[in-house]
Amino acid sequence: MSNAMLSQGVIRRLFGGSGVGTTVLILLIFYILLLIVFSFLSPFFMTVRNMTSISSNIALIGLMAAAGTPLIIAGGLDLSVAAVAGLTGVIIALLHAAGVPIWFAVLAAIAVAVVIGLVNGILATYLRLNPLIVTLATMSIVTGVSLILTGGLTKPLFVDGFNWIGQGRVLGVPVPAILMLAVYVALWLMMQKTHFGRHAFAVGGNPDASRLIGLPVDRTQVSLYVMSAVSGAVAGTVLAAMLGAAAPNAAGPHLLTVIAAIILGGTSLQGGRGSVWGTLVAVLILGTLNNGLTLMNVSSFWQDVTRGVVLILAVGFDGVRQRLG
Repeated sequence: MSNAMLSQGVIRRLFGGSGVGTTVLILLIFYILLLIVFSFLSPFFMTVRNMTSISSNIALIGLMAAAGTPLIIAGGLDLSVAAVAGLTGVIIALLHAAGVPIWFAVLAAIAVAVVIGLVNGILATYLRLNPLIVTLATMSIVTGVSLILTGGLTKPLFVDGFNWIGQGRVLGVPVPAILMLAVYVALWLMMQKTHFGRHAFAVGGNPDASRLIGLPVDRTQVSLYVMSAVSGAVAGTVLAAMLGAAAPNAAGPHLLTVIAAIILGGTSLQGGRGSVWGTLVAVLILGTLNNGLTLMNVSSFWQDVTRGVVLILAVGFDGVRQRLG
């Protein structure tokens, strides 16, 4: 067996397909080039402190994008994940302020996220409503509920008692980054080593054929909507612990970056194709790009422009992949 064939086999085993694996390798090469460029542009970039800061800051986006990847692979879409993250922080802060132990407050917030995920899944699958409209509506509802619970206040609600989850370190590595990596490993195992993961690829690739051969199409998609909402709740918990505070719109500005990371990472908007590792590398690229531009004193307004351009390029790249495929 040639070295090329061995390499292709490794790519397929790691990333779920040679095409997706090639995308991930290209992204890795681009990420390395990005590191090199910024290390020359700023003397503060390639330092332990800055690399630690990047790994901690990307955890929020990485956690929200994690479960969104298998959902899009299965033909779904969740635009409410950032709103769920914001609501999670608000629920934790309000319950803890009322005397509820912090971890019971966290569990209560995650339970609310499960309900939101079920509502999204049932509306988008069993009732056959457009997932874009469903989750856009849910995003508006959840954000509104967060504002109602806080009385319309936009200032942060302070949270204490579990800051280690957001600010702690293990052997110098930020806890949020460790948690994010653990989630990606678990999702990769689920997508590559379980029947549920294989069902997700089949459902996204051809839902009608999947129904004909007896696959649980609707149940698979509903489960993934729940996972996406829980992913948002975990991200909201980490954000509240990281900041020591919560606000209704705390995670809202990151939604475009989350979607861009998933698409840029090789996950097709048409479903049936993608990789959680591709999403993770794309998260690294976008987080590093944001950090590098900040170090170079680039205006936050131009950073918003950059995120929009990246999203357009990611969608265009996905279209090119579809045509070449």
